[in-house]
Amino acid sequence: MTREERRAGVALAAIFGLRMLGLFLILPVFAVFARGFPGGNDALLVGIALGAYGATQALLQIAYGMASDRWGRKPVIVTGLLIFAAGSFLAAAAPDIYWLIGGRVLQGMGAISAAVTALAADLTREEHRTKVMAMIGSTIGLMFALSLVAAPVLYAAVGMGGIFTLTGMLALAAIVLLARAVPVPPPLPDHVAKPPFRQVLFHGQLARMNFGVFSLHMMQTAMWVVVPPLLVSAGLPLAGHWKIYLPAVLASFAVMVPAIIYAERRSKLKPVFLVAIGLLILVQGGLVAASADVYVVGLLLMLFFVGFNLMEALQPSLISRLAPPAAKGAAMGVYNTTQSIGVAMGGVVGGWLAKHVGGAAVHGFCVALGTLWLALAATMTPPAKRTGS
Repeated sequence: MTREERRAGVALAAIFGLRMLGLFLILPVFAVFARGFPGGNDALLVGIALGAYGATQALLQIAYGMASDRWGRKPVIVTGLLIFAAGSFLAAAAPDIYWLIGGRVLQGMGAISAAVTALAADLTREEHRTKVMAMIGSTIGLMFALSLVAAPVLYAAVGMGGIFTLTGMLALAAIVLLARAVPVPPPLPDHVAKPPFRQVLFHGQLARMNFGVFSLHMMQTAMWVVVPPLLVSAGLPLAGHWKIYLPAVLASFAVMVPAIIYAERRSKLKPVFLVAIGLLILVQGGLVAASADVYVVGLLLMLFFVGFNLMEALQPSLISRLAPPAAKGAAMGVYNTTQSIGVAMGGVVGGWLAKHVGGAAVHGFCVALGTLWLALAATMTPPAKRTGS
């Protein structure tokens, strides 16, 4: 990569990381915190609160992506970060679960993911794009690992309100980083025509990626409705959950990085892609039988993070390579919309199943969803390897 590509990749990864750290700090402690929060004794409302930001993201990602195609990536990203920060501050002051859900909804209105990933694609050549997406994905994974250690400590020190306040401050810091470190992408040549939106929406290969990210994030959010209480019931206090999460996340990187290098250099993208989905299915099946063994849960979570992090690198890169050049923002918008729908539905479905059927039903549902995803992914055609941008 050129110096400019490395700089853009590092800066955009950091912006993603600052935003996602705030979101991840909530996951390890929220389900337990909610039990003592007004209205938080209802598992369904807890699931809605976890997934609510995904619902508004689902409504706005396409609009943000298309707006970034028209008016530029940076103005759209700044607007989204300001809205996200406002939602974080509202959630920090929430007196009950309903106001908290409102804050999460407002957070979701800062739907910048499509614009940021489209900007990353604009600033890198195609042969290096998976590396940049992997940088972003790895940074997200590192932020998740950091949140696993920091969340219980922060929760004990400042409470959930303090964590939401920190989330808003991190979003504001990301705006400063965007202004100072990320270059403006070059404009497209005049002869590159913008295709109609339906061509993006109904593109067969793009649709496979969109269903994949929907499935991935639905499985992840549903799983986090039941995993923290599962560890507590297995005898591991909330403050000690990082001892399971952190080694699992860090070990997953040791497997993920060589897998990405192998997929790119040996043109084995599709086999690695399918193996990653298989890992996600295996994990969900294994969690059904792991309720009494903390260490088995830790091993399964490590395998989950391997599959999850691989998909976080491979799928956005494929979207940017498959999308028409003048509609990368729109394609990323559709992609991130289906991701957000997955987050929202994962929280609701996971909460409903946990409340009415039990935790095993949540994992069983994820197995079924992952199997359908695997069947569709088996029919995908990877893009031809090119050396142009």
